Amino acid sequence: MTSTICTQCKQPLALDTSLVDLAPSAYDMMASSLPQTLHQHYPSEKEKLQQLVVPNSLKTVWQNAALSSPSTFSQKSQDKRREPGITIPGESFVLLQDSVVQNIPTQSLPSTPFKPQRTSLSIAKNIAPAIPSNKRLSTESPQSLQPPPPQSPALAPMPSVTVSPLSHHLESTARLFKLLSSRTDLDHPLCAECTHSVISMLNRQLEETKKERDGYQAFEKEIRKEKEREERRADIFAMKDKLKEEERKVMEELKAAEAERARLDEEVRALEREERQLEEEEADFWRLHNQSLLISAEQTAQVRSLRAAIAADTQTLDKLQRTNVYYDAFCIGNVGIFGTINGLRLGRASGIAIDWSEVNAAWGQCTLLLHTLAKKFEYTFENYKPIPMGSFSKIEKISGTDRAIYELYGSGDLHIGRILHNRRFDLGMVAYLDCLRQLIEHAQLQYPKVDFPHTILKDKIGDVSIKLQFNQEESWTRALRHVLFTLKLLLKLVTSNNPG
Repeated sequence: MTSTICTQCKQPLALDTSLVDLAPSAYDMMASSLPQTLHQHYPSEKEKLQQLVVPNSLKTVWQNAALSSPSTFSQKSQDKRREPGITIPGESFVLLQDSVVQNIPTQSLPSTPFKPQRTSLSIAKNIAPAIPSNKRLSTESPQSLQPPPPQSPALAPMPSVTVSPLSHHLESTARLFKLLSSRTDLDHPLCAECTHSVISMLNRQLEETKKERDGYQAFEKEIRKEKEREERRADIFAMKDKLKEEERKVMEELKAAEAERARLDEEVRALEREERQLEEEEADFWRLHNQSLLISAEQTAQVRSLRAAIAADTQTLDKLQRTNVYYDAFCIGNVGIFGTINGLRLGRASGIAIDWSEVNAAWGQCTLLLHTLAKKFEYTFENYKPIPMGSFSKIEKISGTDRAIYELYGSGDLHIGRILHNRRFDLGMVAYLDCLRQLIEHAQLQYPKVDFPHTILKDKIGDVSIKLQFNQEESWTRALRHVLFTLKLLLKLVTSNNPG
């Protein structure tokens, strides 16, 4: 069986029973809990001071704070590394076998098992939580494991087969020690005494590190004070430069104010001369003003008389503008069931005697009004031409081969030709209705918002026929009233857009 040697004191160690059957999961857990960083180099005090970019006075403060305590652990460690024959944790790791230490042959096992001379190692219980925090390996006391009682040489048979230098369990333990040595600054394994020494050394390093931290804090405080002094000094110089600049500006303003005062004195003298001149001009002005008042009074009287004349003329003009010659020339209204134009009734009814002369005169006024509206709209009728001739007005057909003239007047004489005359009278009224339709369509093109209530279709206006033959007199009278109403709408449309 191969023994384990302490890397510090080179004494053999007995492994703890917890490392005999170390499961892979326990090995992985301990490996994951170890730090990933390797050995680090700790700079000395001199190297730290050389790296600082600060004034020499601050370096002196640092040295005084550092010299008040003993040398740091890092410096001691470096000094120890320089001494021959001294092994520092983290320098090397060598796994020695029992054959090297005790000179035991490797081909056969001794009849009596090896008795450990130093403290046994216990890491399976405490290595996971202990190593990441302080990088040390905890061990048990020498009484934790007792060596087994010796056996009698007679009862120990000599093995007849060759045994391997490292068993399976020792290989796992060696691999664990190698992992610990590669992840920490110490070589493993360690005995209990060496572990206590390492702990004491780390405690001293902690105390020295605290003192070094105090030196850093004092150094930082001095740097801050020096920085504040530099800032105050810079503020003072900046304030001084600012005051000099303000003084320069004030002197320039003073010179400008003196120049302005000289200019104002000269301006005051010029204003005094101008004041005397203005006083003379004021006297002349008042003389001219009095004369102007007299002239203004005369002109005001003339203006009042002209305004009175203009007001009178304006009233006359308004009256003339409100006067519509078309309304005076063509006054359309109604009397009972009859439509009238200039007081002439248009139509006939049973029980009411209306002379044909009055009806013919009314038709003459209607023909004249249709002709006048066509001129105002600047429209020329198609197929027909109205001929206003008073009580004997006519309408002429000008298109086609059968040109003819139709009368727009009737007669009450009883003779054989009355039937033919009434037929031409009906054709004339239908032709008049067609001309009225053309004029309405033309007016709607210019004024699309205007709506005419009575629709004209052939011989009907609205819902009644304008023919006299084979028609009732009341229906004929109602058709003529629709005609007069349509003429009144056209007349109102023309006069509203063309007053006068």
